[in-house]
Amino acid sequence: MPLIIVAALFIIVPFFTWYGTWFGRDISDEQIATYLADEKNPRHIQHALSRVEERIERGDPAVKKFYPQIIALTKSSTGEIRKTAAWVMGQDNKSEEFHRALLTLLTDSEPLVRRNAALQLVRFGDASGRPELRAMLQTFEAKSPIAGTIVSVLSQGSKISAGGLVARIRDTSNAVQEFRSPIDGSIFAVSVKDGEGVSVGQTIVSLTPDRATVNGALQALAYVGSKDDLPLVEAVLQGSAVDDQLKKQAAQTTKAIASRLGKD
Repeated sequence: MPLIIVAALFIIVPFFTWYGTWFGRDISDEQIATYLADEKNPRHIQHALSRVEERIERGDPAVKKFYPQIIALTKSSTGEIRKTAAWVMGQDNKSEEFHRALLTLLTDSEPLVRRNAALQLVRFGDASGRPELRAMLQTFEAKSPIAGTIVSVLSQGSKISAGGLVARIRDTSNAVQEFRSPIDGSIFAVSVKDGEGVSVGQTIVSLTPDRATVNGALQALAYVGSKDDLPLVEAVLQGSAVDDQLKKQAAQTTKAIASRLGKD
């Protein structure tokens, strides 16, 4: 009997842990309101946002009562929450309050938040995020937030996800700090070496965007791009490491921009 109980616990405990954190699990309106206000538990907020997004897509008008809470989350201290809130707000492109809130996120300190805001503004027919969309097609300079000495840094060509460790820096108090990537991509160039000093704002590595980032920017620029964006799109077409599907999207974006120029 004790062995049976232990075996059952090995099954039951992981199940309830998974079920409690599964975003597909439906929750009541009261729980959504509570979760959206739970700043101490980001997963609760993300769970509530996922349920709100699903209801917006279903056309449920009752979900609008949560809009003020979602807009308030654009001021969250957690970048991941602000990024998710931006994505959810883009699902209702008839909401002027969401439109205004997305515009404020274009100046967010986190690049992934700015990028999500720029992508979602396209749903509103708003090209205000074009500079950010252009940036998504170019190399990104990851800069040191502190002064110190490089302890270790990833090598050129390394692929990395947002939040992944790029370098370790020994600060002026002799403590080793971790510097993590703000975006997804691959290391195109390394600007510092182990043992070298680094100042605040100095570039540590340059990152090329990942495939999903490039594809998202191309799709968005097909709707809001201008002739000034064509050289960037053309660069994607000329890229030797770009797959056929991405080149097809770049060609479609070029055609869409050219078509609008012809109409103008």
